[in-house]
Parts: sequence; C-alpha cells; structure tokens
Amino acid sequence: MANDAEITLEANPTSIEADRFSGYRDAGINRVSIGIQALNDRDLRRLGRLHTANEARAAFDIARSIFDRVNFDLIYARQQQSLTQWQDELATALAMGSDHLSLYQLTVEKGTPFGKRLAVGKLPGLPNENLAADMYTLTQQMCEDAGMPAYEVSNHAISGSQSRHNLIYWRCEDYAGIGPGAHGRLTLEGLRYATETLENPKNWLISVETTGNGESLRSILPLYEQAEEFLMMGLRLREGISLQALQDDFQARINHGAVDMLVELGMLQPHSDRLQATRRGMCVLNAILREILTD
Repeated sequence: MANDAEITLEANPTSIEADRFSGYRDAGINRVSIGIQALNDRDLRRLGRLHTANEARAAFDIARSIFDRVNFDLIYARQQQSLTQWQDELATALAMGSDHLSLYQLTVEKGTPFGKRLAVGKLPGLPNENLAADMYTLTQQMCEDAGMPAYEVSNHAISGSQSRHNLIYWRCEDYAGIGPGAHGRLTLEGLRYATETLENPKNWLISVETTGNGESLRSILPLYEQAEEFLMMGLRLREGISLQALQDDFQARINHGAVDMLVELGMLQPHSDRLQATRRGMCVLNAILREILTD
C-alpha cells in the first residue's frame, strides 16, 4: 500500500455517527463520500431515501469536522423540478463547503423500480430533454464560477481534490474488485482481464473459503473492447484521451473523417496530441463513440 493512498468510505446520512467516523479516521480512512441525493424532504421521499434534508446536512457537518476530504452526491432533473429550484439547491450545496461534488442527472432505466413506475404512468413531472440540458449547462457554469469545474461529466472538484480511485476507472488503469458483486480490471503477464465476483455475500464467502478469491468471472478482454472502454471512459474526462495511445496500445481503427466532422460541429476539440469532448459533446458521448470507432 502506498504511504499516501486515498482510502474512501461511502456512507449514507442515516448511517453516520461521530464516534464511528473518528474510529474510521484512526484506522486509515481519509476520504468520505456521502449519498445525500437531494436537499429537500419531498424529493428525498420520491427518491426512496430514508434520511431527511436536515439529517443530511448534519451528517455532512460531522464528517467535515473529522475528515479533510468530504464529498457528496446530488441528483437533479427530478420530478417537478424547475431550473430555478435546481439553481437554488446547487447554490446551497456549493455553500456547504465541500471540495468535491458528484452531480448526476436522474436517468430511468428499464427493469428498475423507477422504470416500472414510469411504464405505468406513476412517475409524472420528469423534465423534458431541453430542460434537463439547461440544468446540465447551469450546473457546469455555477460550479466553474465557484472554483469547482467539472473534471468528469458529473464530477466537480477544487484543484487537488479529484477522486483518485474514480480517475483510475476513467483512465482505464488497473483495479482489483474485491468483495461481493465487485468488478475489476487487471493486467497480468501482458494480458488485460475483466473480473467479477459473486453477488450474493453468502455464496461469495463460501467461494473465498474454497477457491480463495470469490470470482465468478475472469476473462481476457480483446483489444477492440479495451479500445471502446478507453474511448468511452476517457472522453468523460475533461483531460480527454490520446489518439496516439488509442491506435498504438489498442490497434484501434479510428474514423478520422468523423473526428474532423465532430470537431467542426463543436462536439470535440483537439489539444496537442489529445482529443477532448466539449461541453456540448459531453451531452452526447454515446453518439460520439459510435461515430469515432470503425468496425
């Protein structure tokens, strides 16, 4: 373990106790990420959260008094949420004194409880695409003005407070997935592997005791999949990707005509040997990915 390793604890506001936090700090935890999600009780109930807005603020204050690095999450583009309401909520969040904010647009996926509710008309008042885009643009501007620019699509931080373990994922570096339901990416003897572990904790523990690792999958990632991951994850970052690395390391075939077109449209911008998504491009990354890579 590196002497300066960043060790993050993820916590919900309902699970925070000052005495426990002091113990976690003494054990080596040096960053806390709190899942606040919203700063008003009505929307917290709609999101299925068990805490209140006051409990969330109190939890943040406790963590801030114990740890140097504390960040929290908010979800916007919620039901019945106006642009002005999000502006006021984000202003409150920025005033709380966090050095890192994760700000996610609400997305409704099929097969989830929210997806099922939407399918039967029980999720009214979701913002349309134009309003959601306006909320995204407002988020970027307010955070930049507050000295917390986006270093990734949904993550904002003051200089030096970026999440180091998240950057490992987005830069496609190696990480070990340990514990029930964990995913990993490991380079072993020149080959890159995708790993998964058993989701059920009891089954995972039995597997650890019998096989030593609890893995349910360890497969070699072909170069084209590595290229897709490198592009998809890297363009989420403000720093972008190296096109030379994309070609040299993954032997990817790049549609340079598409890249030129996307640059002309203002979706991508070249910078030295790197390619970065613009603010407009960040909104349509999946479409950009399909255009850049050729079969």
